[in-house]
Amino acid sequence: MSDSQSDSDLADIRAQKRSELKQKLTEDTEDTEDTGDDTTNNEATTAKTPTDPIHITSADEFNAAVTEHDVVLVDFYADWCGPCQMLEPTVKSLAAETAATVLKVDIDQHQSLAQQYQVRGVPTLLLFNDAETVEQIVGVRDESTLRSLIQQYTQ
Repeated sequence: MSDSQSDSDLADIRAQKRSELKQKLTEDTEDTEDTGDDTTNNEATTAKTPTDPIHITSADEFNAAVTEHDVVLVDFYADWCGPCQMLEPTVKSLAAETAATVLKVDIDQHQSLAQQYQVRGVPTLLLFNDAETVEQIVGVRDESTLRSLIQQYTQ
């Protein structure tokens, strides 16, 4: 009984967080439009890009995010994975400081997504450009390498 209540509580918390992120994204977009300043296309894209990784809760949410954003970095990870934990600060930094939208997909919770994208080991990073997979990186890479890879598609 407590497990189902715990699962229900987690689902409620995730739904609330998703709602808050969507609201913040909407507000950020409205603020950018209201300023009327002449930003370059790259800066406008950065303003609309979430600055925190988005934890995916469903395949539909994943597909919507990949379709909605031009450049998307997807981190397929597992909580029990040591290298994934080592990569976490890099992923957060890339979300905050690049024009890519960063998604996090827990392979234990979303096995079908992991299978669909042929994730055989974690961490696996996929880079999407215009909803198409353009790069796949398996294992930990340094931040500068990942940043350079993202910049190839955001400039």
